[in-house]
Amino acid sequence: MFNDSKKEKQQNLENTSNQNIIAHGTKIVGDISSEGGFRIDGIVEGNIKTPGKIVVGKTGSIKGTLEGTDAYFEGKFSGKLQLSGTLTLKASAEIDGDVVVGKLAVDPGASFDVTCVMKSAVKTINNGKSKEKTA
Repeated sequence: MFNDSKKEKQQNLENTSNQNIIAHGTKIVGDISSEGGFRIDGIVEGNIKTPGKIVVGKTGSIKGTLEGTDAYFEGKFSGKLQLSGTLTLKASAEIDGDVVVGKLAVDPGASFDVTCVMKSAVKTINNGKSKEKTA
């Protein structure tokens, strides 16, 4: 039998494993917030916020603000992109705007016309104890 805290943790895990799909031919204008990740093959004009992973296919396009953990782009983005994890750009990706990421991976051929800030964790050692701080 699950107690309340175990049930709550299980429900949170189930919510974060959900993936939202915006299919090719679909256009959404407005703000979107979700606990699950996104697969975008259509067009989004607005703000997207999720703790999940964002995948933008070759036909996908986002114009607005994107906040998340990790993102994988084959399509287009224009606006402000803020990720705590990794931004991966494939050769067909076109990114324009302001970008704040933890890590960046760019394939040859990708268009990356941005102002970029990378914020990663830096470890320092004090008396044998390691501390973590952001750079």
